[in-house]
Amino acid sequence: MAEQKCAFVAILGAPNAGKSTLLNHIIGSKISIVSPKVQTTRGKVRGIFIKDNTQLILVDTAGIFKPSCRLDRAMVAGAWTESDDADMRLVLVDATKGLDNNTNLIIQNLTKTKKRAILAINKIDQVTPTKLATLATQIGQMELWDAVFYVSAKTGKGIPEMMDFLCTKATTSPWLFDSDEMTDMPDRLFAAEVTREKLFMNLKNELPYHLTVETTAFKEAEKSIRIEQNIIVERAAHRMIILGRGGQMIKKIGQQSRLELTKQLHKKVSLFLFVKVRENWAEDPTQYKPWGLDFNA
Repeated sequence: MAEQKCAFVAILGAPNAGKSTLLNHIIGSKISIVSPKVQTTRGKVRGIFIKDNTQLILVDTAGIFKPSCRLDRAMVAGAWTESDDADMRLVLVDATKGLDNNTNLIIQNLTKTKKRAILAINKIDQVTPTKLATLATQIGQMELWDAVFYVSAKTGKGIPEMMDFLCTKATTSPWLFDSDEMTDMPDRLFAAEVTREKLFMNLKNELPYHLTVETTAFKEAEKSIRIEQNIIVERAAHRMIILGRGGQMIKKIGQQSRLELTKQLHKKVSLFLFVKVRENWAEDPTQYKPWGLDFNA
């Protein structure tokens, strides 16, 4: 029997480059929330991929951008910490946006710190061959990359070849997780993330960035789970938006989250949502701990 191999792979990219979609496709199950809005992922999400004798721990990080507040700084700092700690770095670039300011930030940082990486140009199904060829010339020929792949996180094109390459780069090491594990995220944290995803999907403008979700109770029985969660907002006006006229918005979000959690947790879920106002929740260090973010970053 071949010796076991294992490696950590940090997935880096600008906001909305498709990192969470890529991770979910690779793992074959939803473990990282996804929405069309940028900055959906706030902290690391680990997915475990196994092929033959190799185990890869793939780390979905927050999008890298120029931060403007404490939470932003903590998220970006957390992404760079995961990059520094990883055995490999996989940089995902959105082919529809190309070399934007955020992608250039990533390239500049890796170049400055002399960190090599693997490049994956994503969303190749959404651009013309001419645009893709131009981007490949601009970025693919940089000395920074150990390899370049052209992929679609949505359709899966190019991903098997990329994963084969990553497996060849893993070094001999015992596996860190059991063969049947897909993620190390606790169920109560995953439940909070699912509800936050539904809030992102249903709320407009900037409101989703000013809220957070915490699971206050997670009681599991043989065939069912009772979950209680607080949706925390900064202002009373935000609370009214989430509740909606006659409570219709919170009801809609609760239904969507409950159905998703029932599907993902494979048990009947009873979900109870409460909307709380905490004016300065983003200045509370306890909100950063579940994600392993540095409050003082």
